[in-house]
Amino acid sequence: MKMNTDTILSFNKTQDNWFDRVSKEMNRYLPLIIFIFGVIGNILNIFVLSQRNLRSNACGWLFLMASIANLISILFGLITRILLGWTTDPTETISWICKLRTFTVFSSRTIGFWLLAFATIDRWLLSSTEANRRKRSTLKNAYYGTIIIVIISICLYAQMVVCYEANLIGTPLKCYSKNLACRYSTDLVYALVTILSPLSVMFLFGLLTILNIQQSHQRTRRVIHDRLIHNLTLSSTDTTLRQQQKKTDRYLLFMLFSQTILLALFTIPQAIYRIYSTVIDQNVLLTRSSLESFIYNFVLLLSFIANGMPFYIYTLSSPLFRRIFLDRLKEYSLKVCHPIKKIFK
Repeated sequence: MKMNTDTILSFNKTQDNWFDRVSKEMNRYLPLIIFIFGVIGNILNIFVLSQRNLRSNACGWLFLMASIANLISILFGLITRILLGWTTDPTETISWICKLRTFTVFSSRTIGFWLLAFATIDRWLLSSTEANRRKRSTLKNAYYGTIIIVIISICLYAQMVVCYEANLIGTPLKCYSKNLACRYSTDLVYALVTILSPLSVMFLFGLLTILNIQQSHQRTRRVIHDRLIHNLTLSSTDTTLRQQQKKTDRYLLFMLFSQTILLALFTIPQAIYRIYSTVIDQNVLLTRSSLESFIYNFVLLLSFIANGMPFYIYTLSSPLFRRIFLDRLKEYSLKVCHPIKKIFK
């Protein structure tokens, strides 16, 4: 019996050591890879979406602001994770850095996700067959929505200044919520408000948008049929402009749907783990194994992939985005190369 107990203990110790090594290697290389691709992707996103014909569109503006929020989240969230893999993480020992990092990461991520949710609502309004709803899809409302989302997100996570402390023991990170009450207020708000709620809004209004598009197609077919019966023709200019606008709206909608699906895949695991560790198993932090620490670190890094992937989604899913990106590169290269050519003439 004693031998069996010793064997089990030895196996558990070996398993813990293996997960510790894997976690160490993961924390050393994966954050750096996500950081490089995330920073480059978001900078290129801002570079493209700042184009006039996109930023003058309500949905394009919301994408632009979401990219800025994602870039801030990656810069503040992953630099310390990279330091942890190679040297020491200052958030583990210095309280004010711990508080600043967590507040900035949580609030900027909330801003980014809710801006995308708002963009889904904007697509629903614009695709509606009712004129009054379509009129509400304006750049002015996008500005107001952005300001409201930023203010609410900042207020929502102001509690981080009080709840988070450095040098904690028995927690997933040394910079973490200092007591159970703080864990309830931060983990549940993050899981429900930052992750699950905006994803639910994206999913709901995405389905409603599809229904609107189907109704719009049926209505268009009826109009064309009626005009053909009465031998009426549409102005070629009006037809071209309408087709271009519909094409832009269709690409933006597809970009939005693609991003919503991948956001869910990369962020829901962290939301589930936070709810589990806070509500279902309140003692998980006190009995945390190497496996649990590995899972926590893995789902944490997955959530940063969600902040860094938009540019690559847009590039793969939208011919319009690819064309504008290439046009912007050509325009920028001409501005840079022309003065250099003058120097060497």
